[in-house]
Amino acid sequence: MPFSAIVSAGTRGLVAGLAGLALAGCSMGSMFGGGGASTADVNLVNATPSQQQIAQAQASAMPAIATECPPIRVRNGGEAMFRYAGGQVNPNQLQYQGVIDEVTRNCTVSNGQIRVNMGVSGRVLLGPAGSQTSVNAPVRFAVERDGQAVFTEKYDIAVAITPPGQSGQFVRVVENVSIPYVGGESITIWVGFDTRG
Repeated sequence: MPFSAIVSAGTRGLVAGLAGLALAGCSMGSMFGGGGASTADVNLVNATPSQQQIAQAQASAMPAIATECPPIRVRNGGEAMFRYAGGQVNPNQLQYQGVIDEVTRNCTVSNGQIRVNMGVSGRVLLGPAGSQTSVNAPVRFAVERDGQAVFTEKYDIAVAITPPGQSGQFVRVVENVSIPYVGGESITIWVGFDTRG
């Protein structure tokens, strides 16, 4: 068989194979989403929800996590507390001191409200003149919007002092504080010891 006949037969086979693949690809359009649209697809494209359907969807929607949760800060002067015997500021008369170690918060937004959970953890340590086995740590949480208080609450947290370290830890979480939110307001969460009567 001459060489040109072998080449032309091979070429015909290759062309026939490629044509078959091309035709097969055209017939697979509906399998991969091509082809004509179904009646259901056309109905979805042309659908317009009613106000009642929109309201129902909004009411049943899960609240979104706030994209900008207000910052939480320790109020200046509220990061520590000290108790002295006799009321005199003297290191040798220190009964105990408290310190705030960490503060945290998380938020969700729903229906024009920011719902905040906020927490604080800290320690109370006995000083040279201390013999307490339990101490109340007075911690205040406050939320300010544009400089005005929208929430403030003081919590007396009982802290057990345990040997041999002569210290105790505390944690307090305040949940579900709702803050009206329109957008653009300056909101800050404050935490700190509040030893005022």
